[in-house]
Amino acid sequence: MAHTYPNVLIHCIFSTKERRNSIPDDLREKLSMYFVGIGKGHDIPVLCAGGTANHAHLLIVLPATMNLAKAMQVLKANSSRWLGEHGFDFAWQDGYGAFSVSASNVKAVRHYIEHQADHHAKHSFEDEFVSLLRKSGVKYDPEFVFG
Repeated sequence: MAHTYPNVLIHCIFSTKERRNSIPDDLREKLSMYFVGIGKGHDIPVLCAGGTANHAHLLIVLPATMNLAKAMQVLKANSSRWLGEHGFDFAWQDGYGAFSVSASNVKAVRHYIEHQADHHAKHSFEDEFVSLLRKSGVKYDPEFVFG
């Protein structure tokens, strides 16, 4: 085959350091747009970004030429630097969750990401993350899942 045609869709989730509420309400939408911009600058299409004061969700298309760890490093490092430039002592927690998404499920994942505030009125980040791990069949140690 002469060309490569991947469509590797990944729902990425990562929290602020110690899961502190350190993303101000008035910067969340700008941060989401900044994630899209980071993606454009590094050929990592970000289809959707959102989150709350203590974590972020991204729906990305993983490029064929990049591994997931590199994509996450680029997105987290650049967004952390951007928040720092806006006067916040900010850091993301080490690690992340990454869940494959079928093309037929993109609309549902996008809706889920765009409505994080509604979702977290009922569920904590910790409950949400463990639920996603379980639903995806990811093995984890409850003692160490949050660092």
